[in-house]
Amino acid sequence: MFKYNPLDCLPTSAELPDSDDTPVDNELQILIPNLLLAILSLCWQERDDWYFGINMGIYYDSSYSAIVPDGFLSLGVERFVGENGRLSYVLWEEDGIVPIFALEVVSKTYNGEYEQKKIDYAQLGILYYAIYAPTRLRRKQKRLEVYRLVEGKYVLQPEDIVWMPEVGLGLGRERGTYQGFTREWLYWYDQKGNRYLTPEEVAIAQQQKLQELLTKLQQQGIDPNTL
Repeated sequence: MFKYNPLDCLPTSAELPDSDDTPVDNELQILIPNLLLAILSLCWQERDDWYFGINMGIYYDSSYSAIVPDGFLSLGVERFVGENGRLSYVLWEEDGIVPIFALEVVSKTYNGEYEQKKIDYAQLGILYYAIYAPTRLRRKQKRLEVYRLVEGKYVLQPEDIVWMPEVGLGLGRERGTYQGFTREWLYWYDQKGNRYLTPEEVAIAQQQKLQELLTKLQQQGIDPNTL
């Protein structure tokens, strides 16, 4: 008897375009998602059941072009796939797991973040959709808006720091420094509203603790070099 496997008829990630060939027109579209990824890699370093994609195509149907958020988070998937990593995020290669969070950083060139992309992500079933507009081009919109999918429609969450229980993270914004660039950034927060530190901040804190320890030893007449 002939056995039909529908997956045999679908292209693999290696056969699909790994980009929509549309360049970003603002470096914040790369820096902001990369900062969120760097923080996740630190606070979730013991976990291997998540993936954060940056400017990567999400394929939900082989007949349609990929959807490409500036950033997205999936839970319940492998952290790394193969030696070369993912070329794109293909739902039929990820056991049908849809990303739980998507991020768009609005650039000077408006690209439908508040209309068409909101429709696309809702149809895909992405639970949380965040839009960050660094220059706040639209007066009615807040600089950071986080939506939750409720009965097929996105509902704006009112909090400044939005706690996402299904993700186990909160998302908010505040001024800080990343790679020597001081401005307002997006950060992850815990349930109490405490911001997770960046790798740079953790390194600075560790260096300060070490310096404090060395100072105490010297005050006690102990040469640290003899230890």
